[in-house]
Amino acid sequence: MDEITIRRATADDIPAIVALLADDELGATRESPDDLRPYQAAFAELDADPHQLLVAADRDGEVVGTAQLTYLPGLSRKGATRAQIEAVRVSGTERGSGLGSRLIEWCVDRAREHHCALVQLTSDVTRLDAHRFYEKLGFQATHIGFKLPL
Repeated sequence: MDEITIRRATADDIPAIVALLADDELGATRESPDDLRPYQAAFAELDADPHQLLVAADRDGEVVGTAQLTYLPGLSRKGATRAQIEAVRVSGTERGSGLGSRLIEWCVDRAREHHCALVQLTSDVTRLDAHRFYEKLGFQATHIGFKLPL
């Protein structure tokens, strides 16, 4: 695990990150790795926003994991900033290696450095293994999330 570096993603990482996003049953139905244009546009917007951090876990020049960290300033909780972790993915070759835990811990450390009062994430209701993984890391299922596709 020592040879893995977690770093800010670059535009060159887009194909590998999209491949990770598409490499599961849910991602396979909603991602399109054959057309990177929408991902490139989204990356440009993310990369320009100081409240967004897209990261790549890199092993010898190969992206083997990713996550997105978003800082959400707010008025509730006495003006607290929250950190939202999204799109956590680990390559099939790295699953079970501890990389997922390391990615989450890295994001939590960045949230602390950013003086966030809370770290939150969502996980699809069908991802029962992911729920157990997050609970093992200390996250609590305290809310029910709602989404409205547009």
